[in-house]
Amino acid sequence: MKKILFLIITIALFLGVIVYFNPITDFLAAEISKKPTLVIKPGNNYTKNKDYLFIQESKDYIPYSYQDLLNIVYSVLDNGWDTFTFYCPKEYTECINDVEKLSDDEVVFSHINNYVHPFNSATNIDTSISLSGEITYNVTHLYKKEEINLIEKEIDRIISEIITPDLEEYDKIKTVHDYLVNNVKYDVERNENEKSKYNSYTAYGPIIEGYGTCNGYTDALAIFLTKLGYDNYKVATPPELISYSDSGHVWNAINYENNWLHIDVTWDDPVSNDGKDYLFHTYFLVNDEAIAEADKGDTTIEEHNYEKKYYLEFK
Repeated sequence: MKKILFLIITIALFLGVIVYFNPITDFLAAEISKKPTLVIKPGNNYTKNKDYLFIQESKDYIPYSYQDLLNIVYSVLDNGWDTFTFYCPKEYTECINDVEKLSDDEVVFSHINNYVHPFNSATNIDTSISLSGEITYNVTHLYKKEEINLIEKEIDRIISEIITPDLEEYDKIKTVHDYLVNNVKYDVERNENEKSKYNSYTAYGPIIEGYGTCNGYTDALAIFLTKLGYDNYKVATPPELISYSDSGHVWNAINYENNWLHIDVTWDDPVSNDGKDYLFHTYFLVNDEAIAEADKGDTTIEEHNYEKKYYLEFK
């Protein structure tokens, strides 16, 4: 009886497959050929959503070139996402190779990172690549939520005290520049020993603790400038372009009156031998020619020998 029942079920299944063969195969083919759906979340409160000559916001997150991949990385960072998945289209035959090349290029990543708001900047992007062409970026951000809240609150307080409605645009920027120079000390200990009790490498050091390195000064000024409505990003010189130092340098670029100019608060707040505090404006709102001239002297300063291919607004 069981054998007869099994035979009946087998014949029924066989007939069912014959009857529904075309609909089944059509469904599978459609599922296999279906384009993957991208999940695009909105950006956070610190998304700039601005295009630059080197890097632009991605429009559809479907890459067809290496530049498209650069734009996706920038967009992921600019939006403040923790993770993002996209797909290599079959038309872009070198996509996987280019993704792997980009994932190993810390230099390009660091320059892209300079274009986003400091609170969206990252210390690392982990890249996951599947054989099917699925790419996932997992981002480790530099700032914690608690730090952001404290910095935001303090900067809002400072702006309410030092920026008055009657100030001209130039004076607003100068007031913020001077505030940082007058209220922040350079963290010599971190510079010499690569460690310190202060968080001087982020904006938390200058704004909350009163100590900064060039990274901290630059992040702090970038946050001020953004709050005041100025388009800006960070410019960096890698250590290999500075013959007498093992560390690089970073400062601010600002779009002021439709011109891109440099501001280097670190070099305008020098560490003096006599222990006195000094306020300079040598590196305040200067163009390429002026910053190069300022670097000349008895000892040539190399910190501003940046690679213009990453900061094309200055070319």
